[in-house]
Amino acid sequence: MNEEGIADLDYFVDLQPKKEDFHEAVLRGLSLPQKSISPKFFYDEKGSKIFDKICEAPEYYVTRTEIAILNDIKKEIYSVVEPGSVVVEYGCGSSIKIKALLSALPDPSHYIAIDISKSHLIATAKEIASDYLNISVGAICADFLEPIDWPEKASLKSSKRLAFFPGSTIGNQIPSEAGQFMKYVRHMVGDEGFFLVGVDLKKDIKILDRAYNDAAGFTADFNCNLLHRMKNELDAELNISNFSHNAFYNEVLGRVEMHLVSDIQQMIRIDDVDFSFEKGESIHTENSYKYSTKEFAELAKKSGFGLLKSWSDVENFFCIYLMKAI
Repeated sequence: MNEEGIADLDYFVDLQPKKEDFHEAVLRGLSLPQKSISPKFFYDEKGSKIFDKICEAPEYYVTRTEIAILNDIKKEIYSVVEPGSVVVEYGCGSSIKIKALLSALPDPSHYIAIDISKSHLIATAKEIASDYLNISVGAICADFLEPIDWPEKASLKSSKRLAFFPGSTIGNQIPSEAGQFMKYVRHMVGDEGFFLVGVDLKKDIKILDRAYNDAAGFTADFNCNLLHRMKNELDAELNISNFSHNAFYNEVLGRVEMHLVSDIQQMIRIDDVDFSFEKGESIHTENSYKYSTKEFAELAKKSGFGLLKSWSDVENFFCIYLMKAI
């Protein structure tokens, strides 16, 4: 990102880790007994555009449900969070969500955006700085799954802090990872801090099945884009049409799993290395854990947060939890 973009912010802290090599990750992942590729590799330019389509699909309830809840609870959030608080957003997603929150708070003093994608991060932070002239805005480019200290340039150690993590992204982490992440958040916000987080709830399996297997095929395209990336970027020898998208709810583990399933016995060749697939063998590409309120409250408590309030839609598809450091 150019200096002009960074100059529009109060400060920019660059802790961006070395980008994991897609080539290296694929070779390692296809060598595992259960072949797998990290879901973070979904989000190249094409994948990000497909995900935007998923969010608008009628079967995918998460985005519109969370935004509706945020708009419905503005008065309640206003009454709980102190004036002049600092808002820290993890994984700057849709600006619609952070704008709904900032507009609901009593005179927030500062907004800190945290994301691993530098260009996306600065674009989001610039948009907030432009739309909220009374709020100072900073950005930290970092992997938020690692511990992050309060930026010295913020110089706001006496202010109350509210961390915001929308979008049910916490469900993409296994519970132990989610618990560790919340410990990092607890460290970031301090002893008087709050945490507002969106969580997808357990529900009828048919609803989950429709959401992850939408009729337009956007989720299938999103999943299969990994194969296109392998072919285009790694010169992989593979027949994409011989793989199928498969998403299902694993009731024992409480998560939706996404896989790319081999429809036939076949090979993928990369760098003269052959990776064999039996018919029905898969590449595991994503998990999305679903929680009950009791399960999530217990996980949060172990991480240093106590549940203050929770809000869900009338169908109990999705929940936003407000927690306080304990």
